[in-house]
Amino acid sequence: MELQIQNLVSSIRKEGIEAANKEAEAIIAEAKKKADSIVADAKAEAKQHKDASEKEISILKESAVVNAEQAKRDAVLAFKSEIQAEFEKLLAADVRKELSGDSLGKLIRAALTGEDISKYAAEVSEVSDALKGELAEEIKNGLEIRPNKAVQQGFRLAAKDGSGYFDCSDEGIMEILMPYFRNLDFQ
Repeated sequence: MELQIQNLVSSIRKEGIEAANKEAEAIIAEAKKKADSIVADAKAEAKQHKDASEKEISILKESAVVNAEQAKRDAVLAFKSEIQAEFEKLLAADVRKELSGDSLGKLIRAALTGEDISKYAAEVSEVSDALKGELAEEIKNGLEIRPNKAVQQGFRLAAKDGSGYFDCSDEGIMEILMPYFRNLDFQ
């Protein structure tokens, strides 16, 4: 009987251990499943964050390239503007220099070539004796020379009948020439 009790106890113990082992295996399997699921979710979330970060980095790189190109264009335009401003200053100084002194009489004479001199008046900033001397022949032929406060340098050749004038003042010549300098392409 003792043997039977011992077998019975042994059998109960064995069945209890087997049941406990099965339950432990089920718990471990469930825990592994949950762990695998958690790891898979974490990997998916990490991949989403990585993809989003890579996309943001790509956008930032593209933006930096665009900004760099824009800055380059702005610098080139600013440089071009500065160069053009310097050209305008140099041209204006040269035009003013050439529209004074001895060359003023020569320019007036050249503008009147082939025209009926008696129909025109040369308007200048100041009527000097030197200018009268330079244009003595033209004055004898009817050219009128008169001062005009609107003319700083150079001259305006005006029709005596008031029908119009040809502006050869420094401002008039600059107005004619500057569009050619503004359209220069510095590349």
